[in-house]
Amino acid sequence: MSFSQRLQEIRTGFEPAFWVANVSELFERLAYYGAFSSLANYLHEVLGFSTEQTGSLAGFFGGLVWFLAILGGALADRLGFRRALSLAYLILTFAYFTLGSIGAPWMAPLRGAIPLWWLVLFILMLPALGISLVKPSVVGTTARASSENVRSIGYSIYYTLVNIGGAAGPYIASVAHKHMGVESVFRISALCVFLMFFAVLVFFREPKRSGEGQTRNLSVALKNFLTVLSNPKFMLFLLIFSGYWIVFWQEFIALPLYIHSYIDANANVELILVTDAGAVICLQVLISYLTRKIAPFRAITIGTLISAVAWLVLAFHPALWTAVLSLFIVALGEMTQSPRYYEYISRLAPPGQQGTYMGFAFLPIGIGSLVGGWLGGRLIHSFGEVAHQPERIWWVITGIGVATALCLWIYDRIVKPGEGQPAAG
Repeated sequence: MSFSQRLQEIRTGFEPAFWVANVSELFERLAYYGAFSSLANYLHEVLGFSTEQTGSLAGFFGGLVWFLAILGGALADRLGFRRALSLAYLILTFAYFTLGSIGAPWMAPLRGAIPLWWLVLFILMLPALGISLVKPSVVGTTARASSENVRSIGYSIYYTLVNIGGAAGPYIASVAHKHMGVESVFRISALCVFLMFFAVLVFFREPKRSGEGQTRNLSVALKNFLTVLSNPKFMLFLLIFSGYWIVFWQEFIALPLYIHSYIDANANVELILVTDAGAVICLQVLISYLTRKIAPFRAITIGTLISAVAWLVLAFHPALWTAVLSLFIVALGEMTQSPRYYEYISRLAPPGQQGTYMGFAFLPIGIGSLVGGWLGGRLIHSFGEVAHQPERIWWVITGIGVATALCLWIYDRIVKPGEGQPAAG
């Protein structure tokens, strides 16, 4: 097929809803990663939490998002993606504004009445409520509004736009933090998602593919949910793959604390965190092309291994430039596995259950964040503050990633998951 023919397929293979949903996701990711890039040092340096508490809170912020996405996927199937996205962006507007206002005078009565830990924990729950509806709605729209012959390209486009937001968010956060204070980072996030609320209302139309019906009631959605939950091979795969995300999330949990504590207290961490997403923006299409003949499951395994060994660079030579290099290598692994992962999961979903299956696709991300937050904070404390050998943190993280890749390889040999066969995981 010629390039012009392929380009024509791309032009005609996506419904307008695909582009609206994915552009809104760009801004949602800008808001999320802008907030996340500042969160760990905000909690530790501004609000005064210990490294262990900071790790747990940051991991909770990331983790709850993805756990609720499981239920959010079923709810999105029921509400329809347009209503789910509209509701989500309203919730997120309130959530980010409140997160950036913890120290505001009008919050003083709450700060006086509720212990700071519990107040922050509750506030960190709020973004999860919105994002849990956004993620399955956007990925479900990508599946439903893409023709079969361009679906793989659709997920690459989705992931590229996600990472444009992922790069822009920390960059904007670094500028806002420097000139307006860290609280402004969260208020800018609120503004971004508020604009997306209006964009969805005006431009988004519910996608409908031939041969696919909507989930008609919550009992059917619950049945779909339980059907996926009772699939042991699929759930085992998701549990194993959680190890990848324990490794990945350290760039937002342990790395900011590590850089400020053991490399440079004045380093612009938000700007450093642009590396991962910036690499994906520049190289995702190329990596997708180079790995197109690799089976999806094998690509997932290889990507996991690449991201794991990336942290050894920082372990051998702690410096700002090696932190950037480690993040770049992490991104190479991410680019290898992520689009293929979503493609793999989407092909397991029966008609009408894209939202439910894609909600479960986010379960490893949630487990990885919760466990990774708890682990990252304790590694910083144990190896950094107690043993004064902080480089050992990255040996532990690498070991977890390598073990995950090995488990995926064993799973593939023993369980032998077949694409398009849900029972095979």
